[in-house]
Amino acid sequence: MSNTTTLSGNLTRDPEIRYTRDGQATSNFGLAVNRRWQIRGTDEWDESTSFFDVVCWRDLAENVALSLVRGSRVMVTGRLEQRTWENDEGERRSRVEVSAEDVGPSLRFATAEVTRAERRTPDQSNSGERSDMSEDDEVVGAEA
Repeated sequence: MSNTTTLSGNLTRDPEIRYTRDGQATSNFGLAVNRRWQIRGTDEWDESTSFFDVVCWRDLAENVALSLVRGSRVMVTGRLEQRTWENDEGERRSRVEVSAEDVGPSLRFATAEVTRAERRTPDQSNSGERSDMSEDDEVVGAEA
């Protein structure tokens, strides 16, 4: 069974970049995905919007934070991940997020100029293959 999704939508807020204690970059942003369809047998249209939280890691997180702003139309490919926690009142909460594997500008309604980012050497970045944070990871540089 595969857990891959591709979404096309607009950023609802600027990407927020943070760093774990070991220096690993993570970036978060909201994505609004709009659907529009014509009501059968009429000239009327209806629409619906779904909202997703997107999480990026490492170089992708840094490139997203440097390149995108609220309102940018993007294509996101990634995995659906469900997080569960208990709040201060002892209630169980959960959230489904998209853990992005790739993010790019949508060229349907805009143009883009692509600049290749310099590759880091292994001593300049963490080469770990972690795709998410554990409960022990601490995020530094912004409100959690």
